[in-house]
Amino acid sequence: MPAWTEYKRIAQERGSLAHELFVIISTPAAPPEQLKEQLSGHLAYQAEREKAGDLVMAGPMSDPSGEQMEGVGMIIYRAASMEAARKLAENDPMHSSGTRTFVMRRWLVNEGSISINVKLSAQSVTL
Repeated sequence: MPAWTEYKRIAQERGSLAHELFVIISTPAAPPEQLKEQLSGHLAYQAEREKAGDLVMAGPMSDPSGEQMEGVGMIIYRAASMEAARKLAENDPMHSSGTRTFVMRRWLVNEGSISINVKLSAQSVTL
């Protein structure tokens, strides 16, 4: 496999978007009571990151069956570097308190489309 920067260059040359984002997979590392204690700080931090433009999307993920909540979450950041993205993740109160652990990956967005439908009075968003 090529180095990341080489692969990104190749993707750009073939006409792909090659837009780099950073994916955080966050996993509980403490009992649910401790997670609840950190939740308000975590949500405030996410709102801060959203306002600053760093947070692309975030939310919980199901178990592999799609039927149960298991506490794993995904956060997608935009950042200038992997180090900057890691700092964003480390500064999340859930992670800085040790209540959750995370793994981080670079994500090269090459294909796809995004459609957004916002109905303000109905308070609905369709992605």
